[in-house]
Amino acid sequence: MVERDDSAIETPPRTIGGILRRLGPGLIIAGTIVGSGELIATTKTGAQAGFWLLWLIIIGCVIKLFAQVEFGRYAISSGKTTMAAMNEVPGPRWRVNWLLWYWLVMFTASMAQLGGIVGGVGQSLSMSVPLTGDFNRLLEEQDVWDREAKPLKEQWRHEHAAVSSANSYAANKETAERATDYAAASLGPRPDRSTKDDTIWAAIVTAITVVLLVNGRYGLVQNVATVLVVAFTGLTIANLCALQTHAEWAIGTTDIRNGLSFRLPPIVEGLTRSPLATALATFGIIGVGATELISYPYWCIEKGYARFTGPRDDSPEWAERARGWLRVMRWDATISMFVFTFATIAFYLLGAAVLHREGLDPSGNQMIRALGQMYVPVFGEWAAWLFLFGAFAVLYSTFFIANAGHARVSSDALRVFGVGAHTEARRRWWVRAFCVIFPTSNLIVYIFVRAPAQLVLLSGVMQAIMLPMLGAATLYFRHRKCDPRIMPGRLWDLALWISVAGLLIAGGWVALTRIFPALEQWG
Repeated sequence: MVERDDSAIETPPRTIGGILRRLGPGLIIAGTIVGSGELIATTKTGAQAGFWLLWLIIIGCVIKLFAQVEFGRYAISSGKTTMAAMNEVPGPRWRVNWLLWYWLVMFTASMAQLGGIVGGVGQSLSMSVPLTGDFNRLLEEQDVWDREAKPLKEQWRHEHAAVSSANSYAANKETAERATDYAAASLGPRPDRSTKDDTIWAAIVTAITVVLLVNGRYGLVQNVATVLVVAFTGLTIANLCALQTHAEWAIGTTDIRNGLSFRLPPIVEGLTRSPLATALATFGIIGVGATELISYPYWCIEKGYARFTGPRDDSPEWAERARGWLRVMRWDATISMFVFTFATIAFYLLGAAVLHREGLDPSGNQMIRALGQMYVPVFGEWAAWLFLFGAFAVLYSTFFIANAGHARVSSDALRVFGVGAHTEARRRWWVRAFCVIFPTSNLIVYIFVRAPAQLVLLSGVMQAIMLPMLGAATLYFRHRKCDPRIMPGRLWDLALWISVAGLLIAGGWVALTRIFPALEQWG
């Protein structure tokens, strides 16, 4: 339970201007979202699937809004944090609720995701401000190998036409691997080694982040999120609009019609996983992912929505205040949803329009360079510098804000698990401690696992599996714990049930494809 001060009770704003001045938690969430989910996972899906899965990307952004608001509703009306609320959900218990045990597993994967994020930041800085130059030299060596390997791969495919023409994902994957092995037999293995520049820059960024988080407060987090997200989102949308002036790269009505046709993409030769599998892994982290659903109530509480409402009682005054601050919270969540949905669509369309047509798939130490190609048709030789700035902006905003959120959620989890942080003073101490521990752990993950895109998608899988669990929790909060005086209407309830059904389908499919990998061949 969050400590409350009755003297902090405030009347909620009623005008649009007053409401807009009280927004904030959604901007923080948007700052987390417009990063790993949008820049890496969404563009990777667009690169693999083309325009065909635009419908799934849009649904992934919009559908989670209703669950997000229900988590916020319960936090504001009860003053309970997400960890405490999840611990009340019925189900098996061993010390704490089963939901919290899976959250711990998912949280571990999210640490790996942030390892990929700080690695992406390190790569972008290594390319723009090289220290030893070893990272850029490795990229150049890989470029040379790829150019020399291309005719050898084509020769192998021509000589083995029966195999390479097989119309299945498994056959296409095998064909690509055999062609690569054939090229490697002549040229030697493709250059791939650890480099210093990206590691040093990742370490510098980590150190700066630790200092900012330990000494920062809510306002710092909100301001950093706003500036970084607005800067690169605006640049990306402008790039997408300018792309329409280039006939070769312009997005046509047929492309959009295909993207909104609710159909699956055709099989793509040479990918290491199917576009649908990547898209469903992406579903877990685009829009409001599981970690954002869990952390959003903490930002609402820290912003003051629950404190301004006051402890729940039977008075009509409390009900009026609660409805007012819930209105502010809905505006906050909805506006942030529009922000990151537009950003997500822009990133996806860029990935489909440029990367897919160029046959590029962002991965490994080529991830940042491949993503930067989305800006080349418009900005030419300036594209690399513009993108490196943008990549740093959105990836660092995710790294900074996600660690701030994890520190708050984890310090509360210690209390709920009964292993520490029993007082508000101890909880704040643990928040600062985690602001040191978590970024450092992310750096260590990247040092030992140099696969940023894969780390991000791993977290997406774990978050997608948890989404149906969180959806079920929101139904419990809505129908068993919600104060009758602040219940939503029937139309909202219908939308909430549809949202939870969508989370169940997406999360269930991801779970099946991870348990039975053969199912990934479908689509």
